[in-house]
Amino acid sequence: MSIVGMIDSVKWLTVYELVMCIISLFVLTVYAVPIKKYYRWFDFLPSVGVLAAIASVLSGDMTLLALIIESLSLLVFLCTIRRLLKPKVWMAPKKKAFRIVRSVICVCGVAPIVFAVANAGVLRYNPVSDFSGMSYSNAFVAMNERLSREYPFGEWKKIDWNERRSKYEPIFEGAEKDKDFDLYYKTLREYLFSLRDGHIKIVNDNVYDGNTVFKKEVGGGFGLSTVQLDNGKVLVSLVLENSPAAKSGMKLGAEIVAWDGKTGKEAFDQTTWSENNMATDEVKRCNQGRFMVRAPIGKEVQVEFRNWGESEPIRTKLTAYDDQFETLKKTKIKLTQADLDAAPIEGGILGNGYGYVKIKHFLPNSNVTSPEKSLADLLNMFQDRHAKGLIIDLRNNPGGDDQLAANLAGFFVKEMKHYEYVSYYNRYTGEFELNRNEVVKVKPAKPYFDGTVAILINGRTGSSGEGMPLVLKGVPNVKIVGFTSTAGSFGLMSSPIEIKMPDDYVIQFPDGRSLDQDKKVQGDADQTGVGGAVPDIKIPLNEETFKASMMDGQDVELKYAIEAMER
Repeated sequence: MSIVGMIDSVKWLTVYELVMCIISLFVLTVYAVPIKKYYRWFDFLPSVGVLAAIASVLSGDMTLLALIIESLSLLVFLCTIRRLLKPKVWMAPKKKAFRIVRSVICVCGVAPIVFAVANAGVLRYNPVSDFSGMSYSNAFVAMNERLSREYPFGEWKKIDWNERRSKYEPIFEGAEKDKDFDLYYKTLREYLFSLRDGHIKIVNDNVYDGNTVFKKEVGGGFGLSTVQLDNGKVLVSLVLENSPAAKSGMKLGAEIVAWDGKTGKEAFDQTTWSENNMATDEVKRCNQGRFMVRAPIGKEVQVEFRNWGESEPIRTKLTAYDDQFETLKKTKIKLTQADLDAAPIEGGILGNGYGYVKIKHFLPNSNVTSPEKSLADLLNMFQDRHAKGLIIDLRNNPGGDDQLAANLAGFFVKEMKHYEYVSYYNRYTGEFELNRNEVVKVKPAKPYFDGTVAILINGRTGSSGEGMPLVLKGVPNVKIVGFTSTAGSFGLMSSPIEIKMPDDYVIQFPDGRSLDQDKKVQGDADQTGVGGAVPDIKIPLNEETFKASMMDGQDVELKYAIEAMER
């Protein structure tokens, strides 16, 4: 925070908030400093502040920022209402003690204004667009128009908003003409997925519970899930007991030679369904392996597969059954409430002498030891016991707080490093501008760990979870290890863009960009589907690593990390 940053932060205030701040600051200043001359108009200023507060509420601004400023305006009004009702010539308190007390109270009253302005960027008002009463096509056009101005990564991803409108508007028009809800929903999802951003989501759409279109399209399973090797082969990574796949003789590691009239590779590459938006091609391939083997309940598919180690293929017919999305749930790692309630950091010394730290997320939890202290205690223990190196496991870390991620990275740097600048859309200028009060730095912390470090990542390492590998990449004693890059969705959700669409769908979009020291977008995938923190050591997904990981239950990423530190 700086004086320049404070002045610059005014640009994030609404007109109503700015009026309230000026009035409250002026009134408090007049009461704090003895002024002998009396002006009747001054007694009406607090009332104007209250009117601005009412207008702010009516405009829909219910942010914490607005509530702080509105509360102060109301308090100033209540404290000065006597002068409004019974005007009298200004007289400062005769006793010096009273003057001092009043001045101190007024100075304290300025504190909420300072706090509000300092945090105006993060807490700023980002109005909700309610298009729910419009037709499908008009709501889509309105959403596309707002995103063309305010979506943080339109330019970065080279999105042609006019092309999006030309492509999807006729489909939405057809859906409303035919009253085809299924087509509307599928087209809405396709449009959102085309933006390739893991932070974009329909917040009130639980695809596993009550989503009729999702159930109709991919509600049936055959009892298996797949992955694609680097060479294009599609192998079975999961087989449920007593499922159609298991009863057909299919085993873990089987190669899908043909699926429903296509080769295994063709069927894999043409799969589009997913629960969530996918920013990178690597995340997309992970989901394709899960959804390739989903279908409408009751659908029959011709399958040809070759079990691991066998030369002759087996041809069979499988029928999709209602498995309550079991294969999807088993292959989608998600934080549980127990994870959120427990300490986010745990670790110890492995049998081979290496230190190991698992960071589940970067979400603050006041009920447990602070993550910074937990990591510091572990690092002290590793140094006392002369650990041979350190593995930091960020696999499946969905993110949380950028500042916390930067604080934890501080244990592995000798000098201050840039973490991010933050840029938001400014409604006054119509441009994206830096929030000068939201510059995150990685500051050196003690104990400094000077040993070799390997950071484990995967495609489910997302959002703030990508921060540590991004900022520590290139540090001489640190190596990033994984089968894939991180999720490539590093945008900010400080005050998300929220849009209400027909049929009660509420969609959220990121509202801020994370910028590197050159003020360029960092972390988020570009239009080619490439982004995130890239591994220094990219593990090949071949028959050998597949067998070790999926069939033998080995932690292949951990093994590669240790080998990297022993070189």
